[in-house]
Formats: sequence, structure tokens, C-alpha cells
Amino acid sequence: MEGFTLEIPTTIYFGNNIVEEALKKESRYLSGNIMIVTTGRSLIKFGYLDALKKILDNLPHVEETLIFDTISANPKLEEIQRAVQVGIKGHIHAIIGFGGGSAIDAAKAVAVGVGTAESLERFLLEELEPSDKTLPIIAIPTTAGTGSELSKGAIISSLVHQMKGGIRGNSILPKAAIVDPHYTWTVPVGTTMETGFDALAHAIESYVAVKANGWSDMISEKTIKIAGENLPLLIENLDDHEAREAMCYASMIVGMNLANIGTCLPHRMQYAIGAKTDTSHGAGVAALYPSWIQKQYDVNENKVKRIIYWLTGKQISSGEEARKEMAIFMQTTHTLKTLTSLGIKKEDIPELTLKVTGNIGNDKLSLKTDIISSIFYDSL
Repeated sequence: MEGFTLEIPTTIYFGNNIVEEALKKESRYLSGNIMIVTTGRSLIKFGYLDALKKILDNLPHVEETLIFDTISANPKLEEIQRAVQVGIKGHIHAIIGFGGGSAIDAAKAVAVGVGTAESLERFLLEELEPSDKTLPIIAIPTTAGTGSELSKGAIISSLVHQMKGGIRGNSILPKAAIVDPHYTWTVPVGTTMETGFDALAHAIESYVAVKANGWSDMISEKTIKIAGENLPLLIENLDDHEAREAMCYASMIVGMNLANIGTCLPHRMQYAIGAKTDTSHGAGVAALYPSWIQKQYDVNENKVKRIIYWLTGKQISSGEEARKEMAIFMQTTHTLKTLTSLGIKKEDIPELTLKVTGNIGNDKLSLKTDIISSIFYDSL
């Protein structure tokens, strides 16, 4: 077995109704003024945001808890810049990311902006790595899928620059991830399936990635099996709390692969789709998957065979069969999309192809000529 390095600097808390206890244990980061960064809406509706604020306000060294709740489903640089100004003015000492991946990614970017007092555009456009001046971040996810609570990336969009990209670095890894599945009990079916598919995609891509290793393969296998069993259960019954907990666990453990292994072409390509259409991350990744998995078979035959078997129990012997079985699973879980359904036209593809950036070399397919445009065209 090849050697590897594994870093998990984030403290993980997992379980139902554990937030208050976990925050007390992490109180060394929680003093002075604190900011909660969230997408709001449903968290306000169900009383989750008020409850979290009360917990923080009752901690011994917290003076004031500010709330910034105007973050979009695809967090925008412009929104985050406003949050940074609020944070600087409010003399914030730590950031709580509370919500789905959008809220947690935004929180990471806010922590960079407030802590370093540098323009976020530099980090986003010049791929500058944030310094250790970044404020401490505690992530409390309320969806099961993004894995942002354990990743070293903050994915944000810029309306001005018409792009979607990442701020990345070790300093934006959360100090603690508090994964409390009870928050997901009220998540509607569409979001449940899209975020669940995102967790599955993290597992599949980190399994076939160039940087994959024995440890990450074990995490990928477990996650794929959990998603294959529990996403169909949740389609049948959203109140299946055991299935909810299983998906939260899967999302969390595969977040370790995000931090240590990374993803493949579908995630890089989705950034271009999201910047163009402002559609959800999960939907954009899903639209690419049947085509991508078929082509991935050519460079990772044995691993793709295992993926489909773990996911569906089916034995395959070709890329076409991989595509078919993936599409059937996605149909069953209501995640099957096309680029056309997301608003992409054939004439958009040359522009989209040019906007795919980042480490595409982690995908063995990247060595094939015109592979990105080929997947785009094939996914219309």
C-alpha cells in the first residue's frame, strides 16, 4: 500500500441535540463579540437561529452575538463583503457558520476578510492563501451533503467578475464541526436529495481521484454504501430519522476526503455552470454525472465497477452500463438533471469550457483531449 498523509485538525462533534454542550467545550474560541453567518429563512422559521443565539449569549465570555442572515444559496462576494464590514465594525472575534454549505462557505470567507483586513477579491481572483490571521470558525451544518464543515475551501460567486471559485487554505478549516442531525429533520425533499447527492459525488470523486489512498478509499466506500441505502429511504419517508442521521454521518466523514483528497471534474465544471445560471451546486454536479461516470470507466474501470456495485448492487461491464445504472439511481432519488434544464444552451459551452479552472489534474480524465467540452455537450 502506498504511503499517505492525513490531516484532520477540526474537532468533530456528532449527535442529536449536542450544540450547547459542544459550544461550551469550544468556549476558548468564543469571547467578546461573535457573528453568526447564515442563510436564515427556514432556520428562523423553525426557531433554530434564536435558540443558537441564546446559547451563545449565555456563554460566560461572549459579550454580544451579531447575526448576518442575508447570504444567498450561492454565496456572493458582494454579500460577503457587506458581512465583513459589519464584522469589522462590530469588532468580531469569531465566526459561526450556521446552515448549509453556502452559509458555512460564506462564514469562512467572512473570517478571512475580517481577520486579515485584506480585499477578498485578492484571495478569490489571485488564489492567495489566507493567513493565520483568519478568525476562528465553528461550523454547524443544517443539511447533509456539502461536507464544508471539514473542508479547507470556501466556494463563492462574484456577480461583477461573472465567476465562481474558491478561497482555499488550512487556516479556513473550522476549529470545530458540530454535526447535529436533528437540524435536517425539517429539510424539504428537493434539498435533501441534492445535498445527499453532493455527498455521494464527494465520495465517488475522491475514490477515483489521482490523490486517492487506502484511507480515503475506505471513507468513499462507506459513504457510497450509506447513500445508496438511505437516499431511496428518504424519498419514501422524509421522517426517517435514522436515514437522516446516516446521511449526516456520511456527509461528515467524506468531508475528510474533501480536505485531504479533493474532487474531480464535475465539481470544477459546476463552478462555471453555477456562475452562468445561479443554479444550485448539487443540481449542476448531478447534470454532469451520467456522462462523466461513463467516461471515467475508460480510465478507472475497476473502481467504477465497484462504485456502481456498492451504490446499486448491479454488476456492470462497460461505460454505457455505468451511465445507465447511475441514471436509474438518480431517477429514483429525483436528482437526474440535464444542463438544458438548468438553462444552459449549446452555444454557451465554449464559454463554459474556458471558465473551468483549478486542479483538474486530480481527475485522470483530464489527460484526454477536449474532455471538458465533451462532457458539457454530452450533458445537455
